[in-house]
Amino acid sequence: MPRQPHSTAPNAAVFGAQPPEPATYRLDDDGRTPNGRWPVLHYRSGAARAVDPAGFERLFAANGWPPQWRGGVFDFHHYHSVSHEALAVHAGAARLVLGGEAGRVVDLAAGDVLILPAGTGHCRLSATADFGLAAAYPPDQQDWDLCRPGETEPAAARARIAALGVPASDPVAGAAGGLVVHWR
Repeated sequence: MPRQPHSTAPNAAVFGAQPPEPATYRLDDDGRTPNGRWPVLHYRSGAARAVDPAGFERLFAANGWPPQWRGGVFDFHHYHSVSHEALAVHAGAARLVLGGEAGRVVDLAAGDVLILPAGTGHCRLSATADFGLAAAYPPDQQDWDLCRPGETEPAAARARIAALGVPASDPVAGAAGGLVVHWR
């Protein structure tokens, strides 16, 4: 069955009529954290206000990324080797490091969405008490793993990451979104 065209209705609750162009972060393999061949995408809402997490979940589902859980980000370095991941901040703010121990520090606020290609290291450095997010994964990658630098065999993780394809749509902006533009 062909995928339905993206509707802006779920976007309206989160980003207004259209989501902004995402910032992109390219992260290199540091020998312990593979990162990926595609850039991290960071949609900034600019609202810095709490958003109903169900609004993000509807947005993700409308764009073919079934939502899976709500929570936070672990305070230890980790990555996923069998799935890409979308993280939508619905409340509070946090500072993460992406790409491994010597990676890039990124500040997140309510309304922001990060799309992490498989292999992208991420770790929470700090967060407000009310920090919360909703997470989603592409439909064929619902069984994500948890890999930690120094504990996961890097060559095996790189092979699993290399076997993953590009999802059919961007979880925020559908078939015309940043993922489709920057990952193809």
